[in-house]
Amino acid sequence: MQKIGSSARPEWPLAVVISAGGMGMAAARRLSQRHRILIADLDAARAEQAAATLCAEGGDATGMGCDITDLAAVQALGAAVDMLGGFRVLAHVAGLSPSMGDFHTVMRVNLVGAVAVTEELRRRATTGAAAILIASLAAHNFRPPEAVEELLRRPEDRALPEKLAALLGDAEATPQRAYALSKYALMAYCRRQARTWGERGARIVSLSPGLIATPQGAREFEKSPNKIKLFAQTPLRREGTMLEIADVIEFLASDRASFISGTDLLVDGGLAAALTDN
Repeated sequence: MQKIGSSARPEWPLAVVISAGGMGMAAARRLSQRHRILIADLDAARAEQAAATLCAEGGDATGMGCDITDLAAVQALGAAVDMLGGFRVLAHVAGLSPSMGDFHTVMRVNLVGAVAVTEELRRRATTGAAAILIASLAAHNFRPPEAVEELLRRPEDRALPEKLAALLGDAEATPQRAYALSKYALMAYCRRQARTWGERGARIVSLSPGLIATPQGAREFEKSPNKIKLFAQTPLRREGTMLEIADVIEFLASDRASFISGTDLLVDGGLAAALTDN
């Protein structure tokens, strides 16, 4: 029975959004128009505040803390999804840019943690569900050495960051390299998992943003001269917006994308094409 004065919509499907940051909140706000929202973030208070904001805007949202690098926390997330009846959408937005951690931390959050969440939630996917994992333009137009790629094929290995660092050596095990490798591996993981998700009548895709105007992106411009050079080469001559990424997440989550799985959608204003042409 509907509670008077409440915007609860128990009949709506559930969307799980990992990250209550700028892009995560943009995605959650867009998905909240047709879904109940469970928003999870390393910062439990930020997740709860995000959920409260969505509820105040007329949505049906719950927030919780979740350290995606902690298996117990990921399992608790799975239990919460169980209690909410399974999910229709997983939007995994959480990730670290190169200036936000060392090689091990970036690999652990961007790849090992993202895969841990996806594996934990897969069996809770309802028919027609879609998992959308945020990759990056940085994963395009390069391929790691064969020995590195072989290790990247096992992203569920909790010791993967240490094994990669040992293989690459100190000079190569940089946060910048971790960022590109983690996103490359995330794209490959989505391709390999298409069959497994398909067995549940569900889909899995990656989405690769280019230069997007976010608080995290602004920090990277301050710390990375190379980003300024990339911006100058973007054919559309601007950054993308968080709302444009939310548009794409909404599309990929919808029945309009019901035959799209096991692939990556590049949303970069043409930058990858421009870099290839050069």
